[in-house]
Amino acid sequence: MGLPDPQSTGHEQWLLRLTADPETAPDLAHALVRRPDTSWVCLTGGGTEVVAVLETPLGTAHGHSLLLHELPPSVGLTAVSAHQLLHTYLGWRTPWRMVASALTPRQQRMMGGAGGTGHGGAPPPEGYGQVRLSPADHALLDALRRDGRAAVAELAAGTGWSPATVSRRLDHLRACGTVFFDVEIDPALLGGHIKVLLWMAVAPAHLDDVATALAQHDELAFVAHTTGPTNLVAHALCRDTAALYRYLTHGLGAVKAIRSLETAPVLRTLKAVGTIPSRGLPERRA
Repeated sequence: MGLPDPQSTGHEQWLLRLTADPETAPDLAHALVRRPDTSWVCLTGGGTEVVAVLETPLGTAHGHSLLLHELPPSVGLTAVSAHQLLHTYLGWRTPWRMVASALTPRQQRMMGGAGGTGHGGAPPPEGYGQVRLSPADHALLDALRRDGRAAVAELAAGTGWSPATVSRRLDHLRACGTVFFDVEIDPALLGGHIKVLLWMAVAPAHLDDVATALAQHDELAFVAHTTGPTNLVAHALCRDTAALYRYLTHGLGAVKAIRSLETAPVLRTLKAVGTIPSRGLPERRA
């Protein structure tokens, strides 16, 4: 699928932790999954917490608060916390290391594209600012999010542009880092059966060093610096509970700069970065 770079398109991302009653948490999850501005919606803990990434236009005052007012009262929210994503060390353009290790060196080169990032697009080059997107650009991005393999003729039909214009515009958006391509893969196929969110507090003086080091851990698929009482969040994927135990006690345990650690098992990933939720979505209550 083709994905827009949030910073290049003038957006910011918030990681939301929403707690609801066990009976209403599925309704809350459904409400978030249906929104076009959310991704990575999952049920964690005992099934009463919903975690989601919300994308809002840059400078929108309390965009996450506006979302809460739009949720139906029936979802029964009992607690809310919002953490702005300030810097991503692993994820988005940099894939989970186990994905790359499943490929031969030749396959990795073929998947790397011109940017060699493994996701078919280079980071925004120095000197590039935000790109002003037209309605046709948004139509192009919506089509690529649905199917990154869509033919140029299909994209032309959706944008009203000629195929040649679509090709030129897409080449430009990729060159300036506004658009990159990704593939959604079930991590269980590569041994990631146990999924856990890790909320860590690290002293600011050590934050960059710790996050950079964690981004090299095979067990982690996502590492980012956030606002809030914890300032580092990660997504761990392990083969089983024994492997998770070893990683928590030896892998993270060896990082002395981590002052506190909260673990939240991911029960279901209801929506990733694509537009179609996973089959793990529980049925809504009647």
